[in-house]
Amino acid sequence: MTDSQTNLAWDVLLDLSGSGSLHRQLVVALRSAITSGRLAEGMALPPSRTLATTLGCSRWSVTEAYSQLVAEGYLDARTGSATRVRWTPDRSAPTGSTRIAAEPAARWDLAPGLPDLRAFPRRRWADAVRRATSAASDADLGFPDVRGNPTLRAVLAGYLGRVRGVELIGAEVIVTTSATAGVGVVSRVLAADGITAIGVEDPGWTRLHAPMRAAGLDIVAIGVDDDGLRVEELERHHDVRAVVVTPAHQFPRGVVLAPHRRAALLDWARQVSGVVVEDDYDAEFRYDGRAVGALQGMDRGRVFLAGSVSKTMSPAVGIGWLVVPGPWLSAVAEQLARPTPPTLDQLAFADLVTTGGYDRHLRSRRQAFRRRRTALVEALANRLPDCPISGLAAGLHLTLALPDGVDTAQVVARAGRRGVHVVDAASYRIGSHRQPPSLVIGYGNLADSAVDEAVAELAAAVPE
Repeated sequence: MTDSQTNLAWDVLLDLSGSGSLHRQLVVALRSAITSGRLAEGMALPPSRTLATTLGCSRWSVTEAYSQLVAEGYLDARTGSATRVRWTPDRSAPTGSTRIAAEPAARWDLAPGLPDLRAFPRRRWADAVRRATSAASDADLGFPDVRGNPTLRAVLAGYLGRVRGVELIGAEVIVTTSATAGVGVVSRVLAADGITAIGVEDPGWTRLHAPMRAAGLDIVAIGVDDDGLRVEELERHHDVRAVVVTPAHQFPRGVVLAPHRRAALLDWARQVSGVVVEDDYDAEFRYDGRAVGALQGMDRGRVFLAGSVSKTMSPAVGIGWLVVPGPWLSAVAEQLARPTPPTLDQLAFADLVTTGGYDRHLRSRRQAFRRRRTALVEALANRLPDCPISGLAAGLHLTLALPDGVDTAQVVARAGRRGVHVVDAASYRIGSHRQPPSLVIGYGNLADSAVDEAVAELAAAVPE
């Protein structure tokens, strides 16, 4: 056949319950499926003989219906090719009708939160999926364990112990769909235990707040300085017995929780009989030295550790983990529910880790991100010399301070019109205290070749 077999619409629900001849009912049913969008432009309808057999009618009824809809402009029939839908909603709009224009996509993405999606290890992942599918047992193909596949849980336990210093004696790893999902589980557990308030870093990764609020927890903003979370400020909130921190690389300030703050934080947790939820944000990417170990390794009885592959591979993989302290295992088990990551994806990721593919991917990404960050810092220094940069040489973002008095929101808007997507650092604050104007610059999903041009356009949006 000369026609492509993609975009087939051979199985479509057709309502033939109307009155009139069968071919007339078929015309009405197909027209309705097209105008409602169930049959989109370009979709190929089944050959007349096939559809006639499916409907239990004569081929003539189908050919007549197709001919009518071709004449009306809904279908396109060509010799040697499938009959395809040619109608789109745009063609039904009255001349001169008003439409709301879509926001143009940013040409340069300087927002934080994404890795380099172009660098996703497609071949390694495809090979891992193939091997996992071939090796999966019959039991693996049944209903998944809400705690995660045992193979991946065991692999993660070894991996986190090796690279993050996680202590698994008296603790267990469960598989989640993301770090946010893991925080959601912990939030529900804490609420069920009678905890009503939870501390969060301010500024911080605000996407974690939604599952906390959904669990009924009150969010209490705790300040962050150059040494990380201000534990002395946390101690003043006597109703708080839980806190979420990013000790490896704080977002968005880009600092590491200092050793004395780590000790003080764990002392606080013991004194109030509370817990620490460690978001292992960006921990895999450190360019100026060796990565610091997880806080969890210092007190496995009071620290939950949440992580995922969202920043290392892609959010689309949908795999995360939660290390649960032993005293909380039964409570967490009661709160676990589907959806879980697909079992075959879990097994594929386990394969990627055990065969060394994940380690190789991370080493490659560290080298690439180190070079990209260096190029970005140099370009910002050249184009915006009066805008200092802060944040460790780590992770996938940095902070750019703007001159005093500059309206950051206007800079973001002007940059957007120039095709640059940037984020106001104020959007990550929840407290009332005012901070100097600044931007959070993400470089994870920025192409190396685009660094200079993107910074030039951003600089043009910043008033002198």
